[in-house]
Amino acid sequence: MQQILNMKQVLIILFLLIFPVSAMAQNEVGPEGHKLVWFALVLLVAGVVAFFLAKSGKSKPGFKIPFFNQPKVNVELTKDRMYYPDYLELTVTNTGKTDVDIGTPLLVFSGMWYSRKFKLKGTNNNHFYPLYLMQGQNHTLNIDLNRFYGFDKTLKRLPRVKVVVSEVNGKKLGSRKVLLRKTLFNV
Repeated sequence: MQQILNMKQVLIILFLLIFPVSAMAQNEVGPEGHKLVWFALVLLVAGVVAFFLAKSGKSKPGFKIPFFNQPKVNVELTKDRMYYPDYLELTVTNTGKTDVDIGTPLLVFSGMWYSRKFKLKGTNNNHFYPLYLMQGQNHTLNIDLNRFYGFDKTLKRLPRVKVVVSEVNGKKLGSRKVLLRKTLFNV
């Protein structure tokens, strides 16, 4: 009988040595990653819904779907030469179903760390803007870059020009960007 007790004691000792007590009892609960993912997803959806509700709240009262009633304008910007152009041609075409009241376009000369902004009011001492553009109409504006270079000589070093077209109330309709010269970063 003592041999059996000794055998039982030996088995218990071996069992405790092989499987420690701490492995049998779990004190900490592991991370539940799926709950964190669901929480982040619900938070993201709530943010998107709040964004669209705030955006649609800026329009006139009543039921409107803001994506379908937006004015559509096609903006094109072409240059007369591949590099170091003298003239740019801005063409704005109303392709939407509603008429658009266009404010003064913004001409932005930009480099890596420096940019200059100019409002385009017209050409040859004629002021065209604000401009009422009916459905299907287009408007072309020739931009002489030498006038800007005569105003500020540092503009010749800037490699990009961007034109931003917006409505009179400030809502951006479109923009185009062209490269005036090659640099190491835009080759």
